[in-house]
Amino acid sequence: MQLKPIDNTKTYLITGAAGFIGMHLSLRLLRLGCKVIGFDNINEYYDVNLKYERLSLLQKYDNFVFHKADLVDKEYLEQLFTDTEIDIVINLAAQAGVRYSLENPDTYIQSNIVGFLNILEMCRHHNVEHLIYASSSSVYGANEKIPFSTDDMVDRPVSLYAATKKSSELMAHTYSHLFSIPTTGLRFFTVYGPYGRPDMAYFSFTKAIIEGKPIKIFNNGDMYRDFTYIDDIIDGILRLVDNSPALTMIPPYKIYNIGNNKPEKLMDFIEAIEKAVGKEAVKEYYPMQPGDVYQTYADVNDLINDVGFKPNTPILDGILKFVEWYKKELTLKL
Repeated sequence: MQLKPIDNTKTYLITGAAGFIGMHLSLRLLRLGCKVIGFDNINEYYDVNLKYERLSLLQKYDNFVFHKADLVDKEYLEQLFTDTEIDIVINLAAQAGVRYSLENPDTYIQSNIVGFLNILEMCRHHNVEHLIYASSSSVYGANEKIPFSTDDMVDRPVSLYAATKKSSELMAHTYSHLFSIPTTGLRFFTVYGPYGRPDMAYFSFTKAIIEGKPIKIFNNGDMYRDFTYIDDIIDGILRLVDNSPALTMIPPYKIYNIGNNKPEKLMDFIEAIEKAVGKEAVKEYYPMQPGDVYQTYADVNDLINDVGFKPNTPILDGILKFVEWYKKELTLKL
């Protein structure tokens, strides 16, 4: 399969550049010699020090420019797109988290819907070649058929976060249909790895196990997740930048799952962390939480067929890399 390589003469706007996936993607593009414009509001959903730490890695590169601003600020975006010729937009900025949406719904509407609408408007009026945007496996909600396929109906979300992500997909389709903007949506499945989000279970589990504190295990551990290592996510995105069928389809719109295609039982995942840390967890068991789903499982056949790629990092390898990073970070801060 002959794929076009990344074009390092183009300018890439990465929203959410100080976030987990955004930082790793920006770093890979910078190392390829691409000009990257990072955009992030550095909100306080979790420790901003980690966001600035990620940002410091990117600011070592001369081909990186950063804008601290919010996607809801349409005037700021308009000025940015007017002053700079942006070829590719990869929208990773969003208010993340399922449980947080139960107490802070307005934040999700502003960031994930209003902010995304502004991005679509910029792409519409400034001749952007391709918009790639983050969706989520959460859109599958209460679906019982597995593995989850992009052909499945996704009209039963079980969290507001999932509903806003599905809304983004619908809005993207509308703009692709009306204005011929190529859009590629990526449904990520439980991404993990170094510099990850502290609110994610693997991060909090590792921290608690090292500190000898109990970990909370929901649904008594009877849950499955399609854990996907960060490097696999980045590889998938980069293959799709110039090779997505959305660039030639009518309307120019495509959705992909990016998941490991191998659900892991939560207890096996915890065991992998225990093995990497070298210490057994103190476990506390709780019932299923509102907004959670029992299982996620990605059908990635479209990704394989279109760009010849399938995430394949074994959970033990990925967790070991994360724990090594975490221990290094812990040592540096002591």
